[in-house]
Amino acid sequence: MPLAAEPRSAEVTDWTARLGWVGLLLLFVVLAYWLMRQGWKWRDKVQSSTLPELPTAPEAPGEPTLTLSGRYHGSTTAGQWLDRIVARGLGTRSRAELALTDAGLEVVRPGAADFFVPADRLRGARLDKGIAGKVLTEGGLLVVTWEHGGQLIDSGFRSDRAAEHTAWVTALTALSTTPSTTPSTTPSTANTTTEGAAR
Repeated sequence: MPLAAEPRSAEVTDWTARLGWVGLLLLFVVLAYWLMRQGWKWRDKVQSSTLPELPTAPEAPGEPTLTLSGRYHGSTTAGQWLDRIVARGLGTRSRAELALTDAGLEVVRPGAADFFVPADRLRGARLDKGIAGKVLTEGGLLVVTWEHGGQLIDSGFRSDRAAEHTAWVTALTALSTTPSTTPSTTPSTANTTTEGAAR
């Protein structure tokens, strides 16, 4: 007759070791976040020394020829889609309301700094697929090129109705004093048609 199996005690969980690993993981996450924040602050400080305060809209900019509701996805040095600009609040993603008048482009951002691009500082517009770490479908992003403080800037917007983008490219290009000749540097340059612009 086989002998009954000897009872075995349950393994004791080493809570000290587990808590130690959890603590190390949390410490790593906090350190990574702190380093990212320090890098962001350093970039803000460096850029703020060369980038003036953003223009504000005039009291009477005129009747808008186009309006847009959507999102602001960020700004970069023109032609450098990963060279993010964070100074003057341009690094903050937000909702955005755009209005285009003969005076220029007004950008109203709830919870973030509004800004205005005078017509004589507009340098063109195009459809693209990515900016400052945000990648969308081909042609899904409206990129406006403008000049501020002697620097060319690309700012990316996406309308809640992406089919509107083409009309904005046409109107902004017509209003620009010097059409942008800066090509997109995203992996695949988008054209200025509505191809791929649907949500």
